[in-house]
Amino acid sequence: MTAPITSIKVAEEISPTAVMIKGDGPPLVYLHGLLGPEWDGLLDDLAKKRRVHAPAHVGSDEPEELRHVDGIYDLVLYYDEVFDRLGLEQFDLVGHSFGGMVAAEIAAAYPARVRKLALIDPLGLWRDDEPVEDYLMVAPDRQVGLLLGDPARDDVKAKLALPDDPEAQLQEILHRVTVMASSAHFLWPIPERGLKKRLHRIRAETLILWGADDRLVPQVYAHDFAAKIAKSEVAIIPGAGHAPQFDQRAAVSEKLLGFLAP
Repeated sequence: MTAPITSIKVAEEISPTAVMIKGDGPPLVYLHGLLGPEWDGLLDDLAKKRRVHAPAHVGSDEPEELRHVDGIYDLVLYYDEVFDRLGLEQFDLVGHSFGGMVAAEIAAAYPARVRKLALIDPLGLWRDDEPVEDYLMVAPDRQVGLLLGDPARDDVKAKLALPDDPEAQLQEILHRVTVMASSAHFLWPIPERGLKKRLHRIRAETLILWGADDRLVPQVYAHDFAAKIAKSEVAIIPGAGHAPQFDQRAAVSEKLLGFLAP
């Protein structure tokens, strides 16, 4: 599964942003989660009905770029320029995990830009009584369990399999570390940047999708998001963890396409 890539140059200090684009129809932007940019089955499903744009977050390939993007506000402004250069005035916006947090920030900062908003197990809020799990300072198997599910599952093993070529292996390992570090730049030490104070600004109809078995971000956060977003609904996906589009692709695609339909 893959898609053509367009490079968007915004700032001199930052490498061109790689944007995977595929499909025909009304525009849709997808913001990826903690494992980085990839064209997966969900995006193939969405591209059957929509023109999908999936940009990589700043720093996903070049950590040095993060020196020029100090915080979440800089990232939101950066994306606003990316959208301008893509010719996207108004679009539907879907974000997963860290990408869900960024999507919510964009919809709050630029309410008129987003027609419909879908958040898949987003980060961005914090409760002392139900803290988000630390996915960085844990053993590798536990990290996999938090992000994807049981490391012993065949589908998880296949997703995380490394190339056979030693040089390609090294490049893939470095890429995964860089991607994780780029999101940590905006999330560490806890994913709380005041988003709860801005969620009320979101005017778009919003679907909040949550894996019933999410071990990283407790399900209670789905209802916390819904309580702050006026036109929102929650859909819990049984048999899914933090990445329900990976565990239950068909169910997530059906929910999203039904919600996003004009």
